[in-house]
Amino acid sequence: MTRMTPLTEPRLTGDTVLRVDRMLAETYTRSGEWRTGTLADTIRQLAAARPDDLAFREGEHDLSWAQYDEYSDRLAGDLIAAGLARGSRVAVMLPDGPGVHVMFTACEKAGLTVVGIGARAGEREIEHLLRKCEATALVTEVTHAGRPMAELATLMRGRGLPIGTHLIIDRLGRGPGDGGRPLEEIARRRLDPNELWLLNSTSGTTGLPKCVMQFQNRWWYFHRMAVDAAALHTQDKFLGLVPAPFGFGLWTAHFTPALLGAPTLLVSRFDADATLDLIERERPTVICCVSTQFIMLLNAQAQRPRDLRSLRVMFTGGETVPYQRASEFEEQTGARVLQFYGSNETGALSRTTLTDTREQRLTTCGRTITALQVRLLDEHGRDVPTGQPGQPACKGPVTCMGYYDDAQANGQLFTSDGWMKTGDIATVDTADYLRLAGRTADFIIRGGKNISAVEVEELVALHPAVALSAVVAMPDPVFGERVCCYVSLRSGTSLSLEQLLADLRGRGVSKENFPERLIVLDALPMSPIGKIAKTELRADIRRRLTSNGTP
Repeated sequence: MTRMTPLTEPRLTGDTVLRVDRMLAETYTRSGEWRTGTLADTIRQLAAARPDDLAFREGEHDLSWAQYDEYSDRLAGDLIAAGLARGSRVAVMLPDGPGVHVMFTACEKAGLTVVGIGARAGEREIEHLLRKCEATALVTEVTHAGRPMAELATLMRGRGLPIGTHLIIDRLGRGPGDGGRPLEEIARRRLDPNELWLLNSTSGTTGLPKCVMQFQNRWWYFHRMAVDAAALHTQDKFLGLVPAPFGFGLWTAHFTPALLGAPTLLVSRFDADATLDLIERERPTVICCVSTQFIMLLNAQAQRPRDLRSLRVMFTGGETVPYQRASEFEEQTGARVLQFYGSNETGALSRTTLTDTREQRLTTCGRTITALQVRLLDEHGRDVPTGQPGQPACKGPVTCMGYYDDAQANGQLFTSDGWMKTGDIATVDTADYLRLAGRTADFIIRGGKNISAVEVEELVALHPAVALSAVVAMPDPVFGERVCCYVSLRSGTSLSLEQLLADLRGRGVSKENFPERLIVLDALPMSPIGKIAKTELRADIRRRLTSNGTP
């Protein structure tokens, strides 16, 4: 495939919607790698052909294809009636259930860009995303985690955010009105598959999350790769355990099942025992989860076995797949464990498939994907020889549009000649199988969630007792890694983990950024050039865990 210009900063169209470079879009469309239709087109076709068939089930909440189409039309009308101009940003903070997918589709129909906010986000992150993405509307349920959402909207307005519309919907995606807009108006406003459809957050190496610009055609191509990798078909039933605002959750619940016309089971809050009961009762064939979740499923299964033999495929990722536990999952269920390697930004650079051996599927990240033109680069941006470690970089039809309004972050994401980097270190062998060797970015991957060590350090450092802080990954047999924080204290002070967590909660910090172990030292080790020596701290926590020592 010919190398092409990457998806760099998009241009403005005649309105306020950003879009992919037109020449690039035309090239991919002509080659058949992208399409001209959108997900809303597919849903409307399913509503006409199979109106009563199941689209989503979450607990007692069922949504048919006809309801999916109807409710998203109504919500699109409600959003238009609220006076939101095409291209306006709509912050959506909903638990994983049918309603979040209905709202995402409603925004597509109304020509609006979703700002996806994770259900566990704290006030600080919510405010940052609303402000960064210039959201003028907020969509929630009546309450969230026991808190009235009208209170949150009032708080954000009090902090100067222009939230002119707060729309409350129920778990199925039903709003307060009847839509009241003709379909012709929706057809005029709706987004095309190359326009900015969603902004979701990803952890940064410093500061608060960055916002990844998503458009539908990248997920259309991703869908085709998934279908090919796992021989997916209309008769499959999906179980999605990763929330929809995040990339893994988008393709496994929002796009691929709908594009196949297959039903999806959702859980608003993951619980291993409840999920095992759900599998035994509902008989899904495809499960999509991060490695931590399937390890927790295995642990719960050992305590009370269920019949899991309906499963034929598990898609996992987010961190290195643990060989022994993945083998155990295959033996207990008969399912094949598959993965894509990539990021929210790059999409997939490699994949494993049903045709790979168990060793290939569970000890590598699969073969590199030809269309992504994967290269491994050294620290100077030069290609490394086959088999040697380097940073993966790519160009192709599943890369994102870059980060929204963040030139500095885009400068780190792209090489000077337009290749998108992953921040990892990997090798590729002569058969094109990719293996991860490490990470260049200072992230902790806890249960598939990227946590910025630097961000946690900055939050901890705001505590009045803390003089210096350093955060490193603490190995964990279930979550892969946990957040371990080392501190030195100001003279005459003391600090416990409980006191630190209370302070963070009081500042509205998201739970994902909470340290899980606190170790107080008289002084943090320093490198010769005056930086905190994190290598020594990583070795220290490994020693403590091995010897079962305590801080």
